[in-house]
Amino acid sequence: MLQLPLTNTREKFPSSIWINTKFHSALCFPLKVLYSTLTAPRIPLHVQFLFSHSSAYPMKKNQSTKKLAKPIKKTIRKTASVTQKSKALTVQVKPIPVEENFEGTQSQDSTSIPRTSPSSFLEKWPILSPDFYLVDALDLAPRLLGKYLRREDVVLQITEVEAYRPNDSACHGRFGITARTAPVFGPGGHAYVYLCYGLHTMLNIVADKEGVGAAVLIRSCAPINGLETIQQRRGIRTEKPILLTGPGKVGQALGISTEWSHHSLFTPGGLELLDGPAPEDILVGPRVGINYALPEHVNALWRFAIAGTPWISAPKSTLRPP
Repeated sequence: MLQLPLTNTREKFPSSIWINTKFHSALCFPLKVLYSTLTAPRIPLHVQFLFSHSSAYPMKKNQSTKKLAKPIKKTIRKTASVTQKSKALTVQVKPIPVEENFEGTQSQDSTSIPRTSPSSFLEKWPILSPDFYLVDALDLAPRLLGKYLRREDVVLQITEVEAYRPNDSACHGRFGITARTAPVFGPGGHAYVYLCYGLHTMLNIVADKEGVGAAVLIRSCAPINGLETIQQRRGIRTEKPILLTGPGKVGQALGISTEWSHHSLFTPGGLELLDGPAPEDILVGPRVGINYALPEHVNALWRFAIAGTPWISAPKSTLRPP
């Protein structure tokens, strides 16, 4: 028989208990559990819950607090520094230069070219006569460098061109006279305007006599006057060469369409070609985007540009001195 003392259950059991050997194996384990339960200190349930869930991840004292505190401080410092930088950037922002930089003053942009006032150069550089265009396209192309294109308040200086001759596998005249190519076979000094990929308006100046079928493509220009109008038509507010380096950009800046084909460039009003200073040095290279042509025409050095100007379209690496 099990003999238990008549004492309070909260007090510890005596160190010796008498157990009948018959029940020793059956009662030993439950008695040990009961003994440890009654003698253990009482801990609130919520504390026991915390200990039971945190025991699997032992952590030093105050370790979690320190790890949380450090990132908060760093975040605050980073936020403060970003705020200071943003304020500094706001103060340093400068307004974009507008059209007055194109009227008798040198632009702050290092890529800009020297400019004179419109009234002075219009008096100095008259409209070119029809005889100027009655030469081979290969001769006309370099002569166009430095000349001025004017339409109303917009004045552009030609900086890059490409020649397209008769019997040239890259020239539109190779298809013969069609509704689209008819202007190419007109007399020299007229405009030939076509759409490239149905999007880009390309301005060409017809060369040589009527019926020859040759022209010069205007690839790039530099802005001289009417910057605000150019920017509005182009949809970009910048003075960098990206504004006018490309034949489609030139046509867009002038605000022309295919309806300008057959237009006379030596007649006052509308689109005019004015005389201009001849460049000191030029560059030559193969034409762009004519891989469909014959090899001798693909490799022909019929692309011309003013040396030393940034107002040249890509690729520039294929250009070199003649």
